[in-house]
Amino acid sequence: MSTLIISTSLNPSSRSAILAQAALEQAKRRDFSCSLLDLRAVKLPLCDGGACFGEPAVGFVRETIERAAAIVIASPVYNYSIGASLKNLLELTGAAWAGKPVGFLCAAGGKGSYMAVMPFANGLMLDFRCPIVPRFVFADGSAFDDHSVCDESVIQRIADLVEEVERWKCLGMGVDAG
Repeated sequence: MSTLIISTSLNPSSRSAILAQAALEQAKRRDFSCSLLDLRAVKLPLCDGGACFGEPAVGFVRETIERAAAIVIASPVYNYSIGASLKNLLELTGAAWAGKPVGFLCAAGGKGSYMAVMPFANGLMLDFRCPIVPRFVFADGSAFDDHSVCDESVIQRIADLVEEVERWKCLGMGVDAG
């Protein structure tokens, strides 16, 4: 089964999308089964608790997440928190995440919000029994040039995260969400 990398920023020049692409490249270099879901390419509705669940894009994304053995989330950090598109994605797809190991790639403007994913990670652990890979990649603006990651230590941390997610996936680190 494949690892799904989800790029959650809707910004056309997203740095977290650059992190997602770098993770995909690292996975392919190692011949890991991996795919990318870029939310910029999917027109998801805002979760309204009702009619939104019948939207075709929601069904497509939910099925894509259900098929994954593990998930790597690439998220921007805004105002010391994950981007709203990631929260919306979880609200739309909920149980599809159940029991899957999850890793995080985060792009932020500064160094002060490195724990921004923790409330979201806690929700994944408690609501959907997702084991959280305890190796996050957090990169501020200095790690990027125009279209790529230029900081070798960040590139190495991405490679380490990809390896760790694969290890968790192969060891069956996902749990029964029941």
